[in-house]
Amino acid sequence: MNFRITHITDYKYSDPVDLSWNKACLLPRETPRQHCLSSQLKITPEPVAVRERLDSFGNRLHYFALQKPHPELVVQAVSEVAVIPAPAIVSLHNAPWEDVRAQLAKPGAVDVLEALPFLHESALVQGLPPLADYARSSFAAGRSLVAAADELMQRIFQDFKYDPSATNIATPVAEIMAKRHGVCQDFAHLGVGCLRALGLAARYVSGYIETLPPPGQERLIGADASHAWFSVYCGADGWVDFDPTNNQIASEQHVTLAWGRDFSDVSPLRGVALGGGEHSVSVSVDVARLADTGR
Repeated sequence: MNFRITHITDYKYSDPVDLSWNKACLLPRETPRQHCLSSQLKITPEPVAVRERLDSFGNRLHYFALQKPHPELVVQAVSEVAVIPAPAIVSLHNAPWEDVRAQLAKPGAVDVLEALPFLHESALVQGLPPLADYARSSFAAGRSLVAAADELMQRIFQDFKYDPSATNIATPVAEIMAKRHGVCQDFAHLGVGCLRALGLAARYVSGYIETLPPPGQERLIGADASHAWFSVYCGADGWVDFDPTNNQIASEQHVTLAWGRDFSDVSPLRGVALGGGEHSVSVSVDVARLADTGR
């Protein structure tokens, strides 16, 4: 499937911002099953320069500074992406989860270097030991890692209620466990924490998912949202992505933006501003199949 993603962030300030420095993570990365056909970042007011680089995880970052007073900042990212279906998990009898854990713990194992940064606590995924108790019932001795992670995803979907008012971007995993309410970011952090608590490598994935309107209704442009899920390292099977918010293995309707240890590694837009007073922010996201856009 080919998609056009339009992500617009609009900051309005009560007083002009005199100077700001910003970092954006808004253009999709390349993956084995995803190719970015085109991408553009439009910033208003226009900065003097925009510098792009890849971070240590391979995500696309853009740095820009605004050096003149401005009452508003609008960042628009438009990308066209081709996504192929994830390989079918035809066998849930792949490597037992303990074997993958032993592989990750083996000293000097160069074949798992890419997974090592995703083994331990991170800024927003801490307090791992209690999470092991919740995860352990899905990880029976000798069970396939894919099957166990799939059941963990299903349990998070069943045990936790989607509630946008319950948490914020800094809510710790322990509080999510206590409330049993949250949003996709929280459920992704929870899955990541559970897997790391068992000695497995898990990463936080940010992106988008195509949402379809109810039958007979038109698609509302700009009514989509950013999304998040978790990915677990499965040894020879590589990384497998699980979406606990929708209770499904990530499909061709999932567009990957970036991945990291948690949300703090892949925040869409952050920065430092001098002045500005109070501010408000609005975000509009549109995920459309290119066939639906006249292409």
